[in-house]
Amino acid sequence: MGQGPATRYARARSITSLGTQIPLYRVDEAGRPHEEGTLHPLWNGGCWIEQEDGTGERFIGLPPFAADMSPQGYLGRGFALRHPELGLPPRITDWTEDHQLIALALRGDDCVGDRIIGAASLDRFLASPLRPATEGQYPELARSSMTSEAGSSAGGEQPKFTAYVEGRHVLVKFAASDDSAAAQRWRELLICEGLALDTVRAAGIPAAATRSLNVDGYQFLEVERFDRVGERGRKGLLSLKAIDNEYLGHDGKGSSWTSAARYLLQSEYIGAEDARRIRWLDTFGQLTANTDRHFGNLSFFEKGPKQFRLTPAYDMLPMMFAPVGTSIVERTFEPRPPTSETLDVWADAAQHALAYWNRLEQTQELSQAFREQCARCRDTLAELVRRAPV
Repeated sequence: MGQGPATRYARARSITSLGTQIPLYRVDEAGRPHEEGTLHPLWNGGCWIEQEDGTGERFIGLPPFAADMSPQGYLGRGFALRHPELGLPPRITDWTEDHQLIALALRGDDCVGDRIIGAASLDRFLASPLRPATEGQYPELARSSMTSEAGSSAGGEQPKFTAYVEGRHVLVKFAASDDSAAAQRWRELLICEGLALDTVRAAGIPAAATRSLNVDGYQFLEVERFDRVGERGRKGLLSLKAIDNEYLGHDGKGSSWTSAARYLLQSEYIGAEDARRIRWLDTFGQLTANTDRHFGNLSFFEKGPKQFRLTPAYDMLPMMFAPVGTSIVERTFEPRPPTSETLDVWADAAQHALAYWNRLEQTQELSQAFREQCARCRDTLAELVRRAPV
């Protein structure tokens, strides 16, 4: 590994069906694949990625992009059932890193980002034509999303599928059409998500484009993918979770989006404007009852080695209202005042949060009871704004 005096040596590890060397490719924004290097699994765990120019990098586990690409969440749960020929454990929680590499190298042609791992997955990418869908097909795609080729390994437990519609690659979230209270709440939350991202854009911060629609009783939310360009083009990105695991470590530096932004800025991985936007999004999220601000819900485009640029915002909604199983659990909204790290963004985020609660209270697609809850949240936040010394 390496060149000249910096050369080090390690024993290679062979993975069933893959061997000791796995080719890596990157798909550019025009849809053309390029050889990027070779992944060498190592005997004592981790891997060495050798670039085409002979340089490389060693990783203790999977490289960050591979961790993001791996099957996960709602779409990942059915992966082993859809591909029994790979012999993978049925539950992805039981997978080792070798299992993840087998899945990516043999069936990883449509993953998050712009990388493709393995010649077999590249061949599948080259041989797979786009299959445009229409919104009229959404109910059937929703019903089959757990048993068919659902598409990319986009994470998260919200039911979803991917599609190519009217020249756009979209992630389509959906809520069932039954009459249960939990299903109704999920339908309302999908409406809330689209409106939250509208509010983020109104504040001057990029957010994923969305479209809300109802077909055959299903509530759908199209979220346009920002890792896809045109028909076949792709863009590389990494989640904050992958960056934190690889570069920030597990010593408390990444306890929140705001604290992670501080360390990313100090390490010169991101610029000052992106750090400010992250603090704003974290503040807006907590002032709009988004209790799901985990590190998989913030991502970055790759500008170069350890150089990142914030992607548009996504997955922004008042998850405090989410059902627990089939039950609706009443929770109290308790917005927090500014801190030393959010002082510069709190007042602006709070004003947009108030506008958001107002919009929800006036949205007729939401139930009267839910709109009344949103009005109470608005009033609680308005009182905090009145008292806050900003």
